[in-house]
Amino acid sequence: MKLNQAFSFLLLICFFTSCNAQKEVYLFSYFKGNGEDGLHYAYSEDGLKWKTINNDESLLTPEVGEQKLMRDPCIIKGGDGNYHMVWTTGWTERGIGYASSEDLINWSPQQLIPVMKNEETARNCWAPEITYDKKNDEYMIYWATTIPGKFPETQSDMDSGYNHRMYYVTTKDFKEYSETKLLYEPRFNVIDASISWHDGRYVMILKDETREPAKKNLKVAFAENLTGPYSDASKPITGQYWAEGPTMIKVDGQYIVYFDKYTNHQYGAVTSTDLKNWTDISDQVTFPKGTRHGTALKITKAELNFIKEKLK
Repeated sequence: MKLNQAFSFLLLICFFTSCNAQKEVYLFSYFKGNGEDGLHYAYSEDGLKWKTINNDESLLTPEVGEQKLMRDPCIIKGGDGNYHMVWTTGWTERGIGYASSEDLINWSPQQLIPVMKNEETARNCWAPEITYDKKNDEYMIYWATTIPGKFPETQSDMDSGYNHRMYYVTTKDFKEYSETKLLYEPRFNVIDASISWHDGRYVMILKDETREPAKKNLKVAFAENLTGPYSDASKPITGQYWAEGPTMIKVDGQYIVYFDKYTNHQYGAVTSTDLKNWTDISDQVTFPKGTRHGTALKITKAELNFIKEKLK
């Protein structure tokens, strides 16, 4: 009887140890300053309080592009089990950065994907993101670009005359890419789209970049297919402040959208249970000082422990 009890106790310990290792926690990839020093990580166990990893020092230095920046790092877990990251390599470049990793520590050689090489007048490629399309087993990479002369109905001389729309390419292997296409034309200047799959549809959180009169808020659009077409943008889900760089995860049945209150130099968040009605919970979230535009993703506790151990 005692032997059986001891065996049962050991099984119970193994069970709880395994459960704890597989428990979901949250990782936030972000940049600081102008993005010159590279990739930073923070983590959270509740989706509200975020703590630095690696003493808030960069763990990956940017190497591609003329300006060699690593702004707006977006990381997802792909269908192949690996992690894939894209980022902004510079303010006035026609390509974006890409690298992959099996463990979020060791990254492949960095690539510059020339997504706007055929648009010689394209002014930029900003805030790229990547989403995995499970149905088609492929990835969509998307970003904001201004092409002078296009969409004159929303052109303004303010904000240096930028007038963005969202564009995309698809790929299955990160070696060959589709031709660049227009992803979203909401009839206003739009940047910083972030797309994820929730409740049987794709949800796009986006920034209305309109300057005259100033909007600078976040909105939501939906689609049945990753490449669209997407619905009209919703009413603003953020308040009377300028917001950018949204990223969304689901925590305990609640959707949380984190974003950069960039003119206030702080991070904020809104939450919803139905993706329609939103509540500002900015006073409940804390991020490392200087956190800029990044991406939140779910990882296991075991993965987090591995990262923290390797980055001591």
